[in-house]
Amino acid sequence: MKNLKISFFKSALVLLTVFAASCTDDLDQSNPNSDTLLSADRVYSNPESYIQLVAKLYAGLATTGQATTGAADISQIDEGESQYIRGYWLMQELTTDEAIIGWNDGTIKDFHYQTWTSGDRFINATFNRLDFQVKNCNEFLRQTTQEKMDARGLSGDIQSEIQTYRAEARFLRALSYYHFIDLFGSVGLVTEDSPTDFFLPEQVSRQQLFDFVEAELLATMEDLPEVGAIEYPRADKGAAWMLLANVYLNAEVYTGNPRYTDAMTYTQKVINAGYSLHDNYEELFLADNDQNGAQNEFIFAVAFDGINTQTYGGTTFLTHAPVGGSMDPDNFGINGGWAGIRTTSALVNKFQIGEDSREQFYTDGQTLEIEDVSSFTDGYAISKWKNVDVEGNPGKDQTGDFVDTDFPIYRLADAYLMYAEIFLRGGGGTQADALNYVNLVRQRAFNDNNHNISGNDFNLNFILDERARELHWEAHRRTDLIRFNKFTGGTYIWPWKGNVANGAPTPSFRDLFPIPSNSLAGNPNLTQNPGY
Repeated sequence: MKNLKISFFKSALVLLTVFAASCTDDLDQSNPNSDTLLSADRVYSNPESYIQLVAKLYAGLATTGQATTGAADISQIDEGESQYIRGYWLMQELTTDEAIIGWNDGTIKDFHYQTWTSGDRFINATFNRLDFQVKNCNEFLRQTTQEKMDARGLSGDIQSEIQTYRAEARFLRALSYYHFIDLFGSVGLVTEDSPTDFFLPEQVSRQQLFDFVEAELLATMEDLPEVGAIEYPRADKGAAWMLLANVYLNAEVYTGNPRYTDAMTYTQKVINAGYSLHDNYEELFLADNDQNGAQNEFIFAVAFDGINTQTYGGTTFLTHAPVGGSMDPDNFGINGGWAGIRTTSALVNKFQIGEDSREQFYTDGQTLEIEDVSSFTDGYAISKWKNVDVEGNPGKDQTGDFVDTDFPIYRLADAYLMYAEIFLRGGGGTQADALNYVNLVRQRAFNDNNHNISGNDFNLNFILDERARELHWEAHRRTDLIRFNKFTGGTYIWPWKGNVANGAPTPSFRDLFPIPSNSLAGNPNLTQNPGY
């Protein structure tokens, strides 16, 4: 499995300089005779290029440009900060009770304080990263129509393979548009049918964007491979089912119309698809999580490789940034910590300390309460992400800079907890199954049956807390809190929410991020979200 992952993503890196969102007639405008940069038509006429081109789309979730540094896709920000998972993680976790950061990098602390503005450079970078990923997917789809494949004389077998690649591209585009829906609400909708010349896209409503993502996923499922039929970590039907289940689970937030019955339909498809809970929680987040058995729990993951997909974002960020104080970097397979992110007492207090294997708090020299946000030792550290394998060996990058650990976007434990929540929200299923799925997750966490819950303990508040225990620092928390009406306002308060030590209510308009001011200036068709 490891070799498949490496070869797949090495292919992407080889073609990073060949394939770009613009994909003009000759990509090297300054040197049309360049031997290293090929025209789009030449690239797409080569049947062997297609697997590399679709690999580039997957690499868009992991890499930041055409090199580790110095050739960034996104400008006007530190290249590592523009990486897809890192930017998405900041917006999903730093804004909640699960994470706080002490760095003085521009406006980074505003995330936890919930005081961000439309000029925030981190919000701008993530907005642009999502847009860049969509454009890359659009270009691949534009270049692989039936008409163009026929014109290039591609054989029927090759065209059949390309249909699968097109389905993967549509899935990846739907994923980014789903992130747009969740983070920003309504944005411009651009597809492969949009003009290729410069134009200003019209903004569509959140409902329209929701409808587009739903329709794309339903159509894409026909051409995606069966679960487990292609190499990890490519998307198959299970990934599409899980993404669609999340779209429906949050439909009431996005559109005002609950779709819990539909969410249950696709959650059950995932649960019945043959995935399995790994027997060791800690191993889900180690450097060999693509081959130690954890991958059997992963429904969709972003692959990272310390040699072939080097970045200062992704799990490199998630492994380095939480290490500081008295923590030993060697235990994490890295050359040093960045002393940045910790957690708050609100998360710590949800655990039965010393019994739940998921807690993974580092407390030596750390205080539970946070008096000084800038001090790394204020707040417990979390040792969840590591660049070592099950034997304790460090990752492949000998410098200790870059990390091999893959990032699971979706995994089976999440689907189990979704089933339970959907049942409680009236979306179908049975209480017996819901309790069984929750208790399977807890049995792994406690390594016994003594902490199983019964119907008396089974309610939505319990599910929200259990999701925090199981899925913390996996970029789910903000979406979860919004769905439970606890992200903004005063119903749920945590330390330093609202930039107050003990926490304070925040206005509800912050359930959505602002459209970046740079994007508004560049496209007068866009309208700012209320409150900004």
